[in-house]
Amino acid sequence: MEKGSGERYAKSLEATIQNNYHYLKEKVKDFQEMCLLVTPERKHIPPEIILDIREMYKEIRSRLTEIKAIEQLLQGKYRQFYRRDPLRAKEVLEFGFIAKNCYSKFEFTMIQREAQKAARERETALRGEMRGIPSHWFHSKENQATFIRNLRILDQLDYERPADPKIGERREISEDRPRSLTLFVISGDPGLIDALQSRIQLREHDVLERYTREELRGLLTHLREIDPLEVESKFKALIERLGYSKLKCLLIPVHSSKDLKAELLSLIKAGLQGLREGEFKTLSV
Repeated sequence: MEKGSGERYAKSLEATIQNNYHYLKEKVKDFQEMCLLVTPERKHIPPEIILDIREMYKEIRSRLTEIKAIEQLLQGKYRQFYRRDPLRAKEVLEFGFIAKNCYSKFEFTMIQREAQKAARERETALRGEMRGIPSHWFHSKENQATFIRNLRILDQLDYERPADPKIGERREISEDRPRSLTLFVISGDPGLIDALQSRIQLREHDVLERYTREELRGLLTHLREIDPLEVESKFKALIERLGYSKLKCLLIPVHSSKDLKAELLSLIKAGLQGLREGEFKTLSV
C-alpha cells in the first residue's frame, strides 16, 4: 500500500475511533442512568427497560471492542501515521469500567428480584395450601408468622451452637433425614395449665401459647427424623413427672404443608373432645 493511501486509511480508522468515542461519551451516561432505574425495591420495571439495558450494553461492548482492535492495527501496521491520544484512551477505559460495573449491578439486581419473586410465589402457594390453619392455630400474629416460616424453610433451620456440649448432642442435626413439625394441644383444669405452662422449657424454633384458660397450644420443630410415638411418650413422661396426670394431650405430626388440610381443625377438635382425662393421643393426618 502506497504512503498516501496508507495515510488516508489510517485517518479513516482514526475517524472511526473518534466516532465511537463520541458515541460512548453520550451513551455510557444514559446507560448508567437507565441501570439506576432497576432496584430490588421497585415493584414494577417495564420489560422494555430491561431489554434496552441489555441491548445497549451489547452495543457499548461492541464499540469498545472495535476501538481496541483498530488501535492495535494502527499501533502495528500504521504506526507511522498514528499519534495516540492518551487522554481519549483513558476516557475509553473509564467508559468500559463504568459500563461493566453498572451492568454487573443490574444483573445482580435482576437475580435478587427473581429470588424475591420466587419467594413470594412460594409463600403465596404455601398460604393457599395451608388454607388458614396457622391463622387459627395461634391467636398471636407473631406465632402465626413463626408457624408459616418454620414450615416454609424447615430444611434451612438450624440451632445456635449451645455452650453446653451435652445439649449440642441432643440437638444434633441430620441433613439427610426428613424434618417435621408437631402441633400439640394440652387441655384440662386451668390451675394445672397455669402450673404446666410455667414449667415447660422450649427449644429454639418451638412455640407455646395459652390459647384459652383450659388449653395450651404449641408447635415443636424437629430438625432430625423423629418417631411421633417418641414425641408422645416424652410428653406423657413430662406431664406425669410433674404430677399433672389429669391433663389430656393431643399431638399432630406435620411433615409438609399438604398435611394441613382444611378439615384438620375439625379433626383436632373432635379428637380432643374424644380424649379422656389423662389420655394422650397422636392424631394421624
